[in-house]
Amino acid sequence: MNRRRTAVAIAALVVGSLGTGAPPRAEAADAAAVDLDTVTIPELQARMAGGSLTSSALTSAYLRRIDAIDPTIHAVLRTDPTAPRQAAASDARHRRGQTRGPLDGIPVLLKDNVNTRGMPTTAGSLALAGSPPDADAALVTRLRDAGAVILGKTNLSEWANFRAQKPTSGWSAVGGQTSNPYVLDRNPCGSSAGSGAALAASLAQVAIGTETDGSIVCPAGMNGVVGHKPSLGLVSQDGVVPISAEQDTAGPMARNVTDTALTLSVLSGDTSYARGNAVSPGSVRGKRIGLWRLPSLGADVDAVMSRTAERLRSAGAEVVEVTPPYQERLAELEFPALLSEFHRDIDAYLATRKGPSDLAELVEFNRTHPAERTCFAGQELFEQALAAPATTDPGYRAMRAELKDLSRRSIDETMAAHRLDAIASPTNPPAWTTDCARGDNDVIPSSTPAAVAGYPSLSVPAGTVDELPVGLLLMAGGHQDGELLSLGAAVERRLHAWRAPRYLPSNTP
Repeated sequence: MNRRRTAVAIAALVVGSLGTGAPPRAEAADAAAVDLDTVTIPELQARMAGGSLTSSALTSAYLRRIDAIDPTIHAVLRTDPTAPRQAAASDARHRRGQTRGPLDGIPVLLKDNVNTRGMPTTAGSLALAGSPPDADAALVTRLRDAGAVILGKTNLSEWANFRAQKPTSGWSAVGGQTSNPYVLDRNPCGSSAGSGAALAASLAQVAIGTETDGSIVCPAGMNGVVGHKPSLGLVSQDGVVPISAEQDTAGPMARNVTDTALTLSVLSGDTSYARGNAVSPGSVRGKRIGLWRLPSLGADVDAVMSRTAERLRSAGAEVVEVTPPYQERLAELEFPALLSEFHRDIDAYLATRKGPSDLAELVEFNRTHPAERTCFAGQELFEQALAAPATTDPGYRAMRAELKDLSRRSIDETMAAHRLDAIASPTNPPAWTTDCARGDNDVIPSSTPAAVAGYPSLSVPAGTVDELPVGLLLMAGGHQDGELLSLGAAVERRLHAWRAPRYLPSNTP
């Protein structure tokens, strides 16, 4: 589909994808009454329990949307040919009254750095585009055991944006460039670009992203959806292409906090996230929120934060201005530490797959395959990682210890000094124009404290600037995921900022 297709034509395709596709008319009728943009998992489960909707109809509706819309945004690399069979099995469980929980029959997209048996898992690189992994990642096993329908794999920034000094987010040699559904010449942010863009376009009910620093929350913010970076260790990283075991985590993304919380309950194996205020949101009244403004992201973003603060105050929250300490030192230390950790962890992962056996062979693969250089040529981070100190080096160990200490103190001390329930900041600037020659314009410091500390963070839609979404990033102390999701649900309900994309070709005169 030509990227210049008008928003009106896109809207027509959306309508057609819901009501006039190839599946049987009974299935189409089941799904036609469902607004996929706004429906929540509890609403879908209520309909499936009542017999007015089947997982097969829901899955077919999403597959038709992918066929109709994804050629415009390039978010979905491939769909799983077994998805209809997975949905039929869920329908049988629903008929028998033997459902496996809130995700039974719910279509889920996986970022393409999450091992999935029988399907390529590439991290966006042609080096891994051959044989699929032998087994599912641990989180995929949890999803299957919960009855979720694995719908397919999403594009990502190649190697999770850890290859070139100046990459272009949302581009991979395997999937090409993912576009932002709100304005098609704008960037979706990375590295979970396809997951964020697919959710904005309502191509699945939920998606899985991964983050080392910003790679769940920035795509969520920039694509106007919800993204949760869990506390480190809450979701298994087994079978996920790594950057750093000290910071990596997979996490849920959705169009609302309720679906995000329900998905986290499955990914973590902790059913408490499927109950309480994250599913039935409470109030922000009496909550103390510290607003970290980050004026470097621009006056328009700061105006969104001011409006957000006023709305929360009018709902009874106390909002105070804060500036977490130690940020310059964190910025100095994080990247060198990640280089050492990447070399260790990617070598261990590559040993489990067919293809290049270690980072050195991966560097040589990129040198000899021109298709890996069609957007940007560099692999400076790979080369620097090869030369980085080993993780047994005392200098590296001191660096990681200081990072852990300062990042946790930056949050803990700020929350204690101001008696806060959470710290809030802008998740992202308005999306920049995608440009392979220039690369990203993505110095976004808000994600770093929680990412380095291993603490949870959550992005919810806050508003727009010239049609482009801006998220509100909430962060809290370690393993306060439930409290953060509960607060996020209340904030989401108060801000009511989500808007469906219009697929504008550009917003520049």
